[in-house]
Amino acid sequence: MTTWTWIVFSFASIATLTTLYLSLRQKASVLANRAAVPARFAGKVSLEAHQKAADYTMAKLSLGRISQVIGLLLLLAWTLGGGLEWLDGLSRSFGFSEVWTGVSFLMLFFLIGQLLDLPLETYATFAIEARFGFNKMTAALFLSDIVKQLGLLLAIGTPIAWVILSLMLGAGELWWLYGWGFWTAFMLFMIWAYPTFIAPLFNKFEPLPEGEMKATIEALLKRCGFESNGLFVMDGSKRSSHGNAYFTGLGNAKRIVFFDTLIKQLKPIETEAVLAHELGHFHHGHVKKRLVIMVFSTLIGFALLGWLSAQPWFYTGLGITTASSHAALVLFMLVMPAFTFALAPLMSYFSRKNEFEADAYAVANSSGEALVSALVKMYEDNASTLTPDPIYSAWNDSHPPAPVRINHIENLLKQPA
Repeated sequence: MTTWTWIVFSFASIATLTTLYLSLRQKASVLANRAAVPARFAGKVSLEAHQKAADYTMAKLSLGRISQVIGLLLLLAWTLGGGLEWLDGLSRSFGFSEVWTGVSFLMLFFLIGQLLDLPLETYATFAIEARFGFNKMTAALFLSDIVKQLGLLLAIGTPIAWVILSLMLGAGELWWLYGWGFWTAFMLFMIWAYPTFIAPLFNKFEPLPEGEMKATIEALLKRCGFESNGLFVMDGSKRSSHGNAYFTGLGNAKRIVFFDTLIKQLKPIETEAVLAHELGHFHHGHVKKRLVIMVFSTLIGFALLGWLSAQPWFYTGLGITTASSHAALVLFMLVMPAFTFALAPLMSYFSRKNEFEADAYAVANSSGEALVSALVKMYEDNASTLTPDPIYSAWNDSHPPAPVRINHIENLLKQPA
């Protein structure tokens, strides 16, 4: 094994061991507080719901630990175990041109990856989610989703792979810059196109019906000066009883989407408060900032890939005897998570900072009390733990822990208007 081999698997092992350690910390924290509802939530969350959240968290953590170990083993199997070398030989045996050999290699890699993920995904859906009363999926719908996902992989992934590989093979040393430009344009296009063309393949979206809920939300949008392409209710209940709401799209294609489960859970004023929080993200420019970060980070990624793809040790150290553009792409995707893992707490910190700012906007433009009551309902209905380990949360959670977030909102309510 080369120095590069040791570096990759040292970082991958550290990332896996750190994830396992944090998972065990989370488990200990949740179990230690399982017997009683935290004082802050006494009278608002039942002991039964609190213990259900603890058990649900335990089940997901256990599956997550298994997934982490399998991920490390798959990295070993794909690289030093000869998986990519075998797949490269299979793709070349088709007799295609270099570009189409690469396209077939990439599509087969992603197809095999999805098949390998299927057992854990099936267990998560039909064992864990079903055990805790969340799963509403039928086997037929589950299989239908898989077929649609594979269809989208081929329909969208094939032309993307062809363009990127063509640039790598024919655009010279600056191919990575052109590839980054293409990828950025494609991502922006997908953000615009997703709500109109892709999401409807999986869910039905109906306009929010007339009534108190719609009137309350439209009044909020008018106060905040926010324009959207419509208010929609999504049939999330056909897959899960979890509730949520989100914005999607760009420019005039922006949509506000509510899960039908959330509409049933919350009162109109509570839904308004949740929506005001989401509007806060737009008011503070969080969405634009995230896009800028995404564009800048992908530029760094493409530049790094451009350099690595020209280094022979990048291939030989990871089990590839014949250097190729398609092998470089897959190797880069396989090893980069091991090196970017350490950035997780930094990204989580800025994400939680954005959440605090959005909460402050909601308090200023809606009802802080309604936001608190909505969050408590959502924590209970979604079986979210109220007692996370601080270090685990700081590393993994994009949102502040429940006690911290609600305490922040209540402190805002105490301040002068």
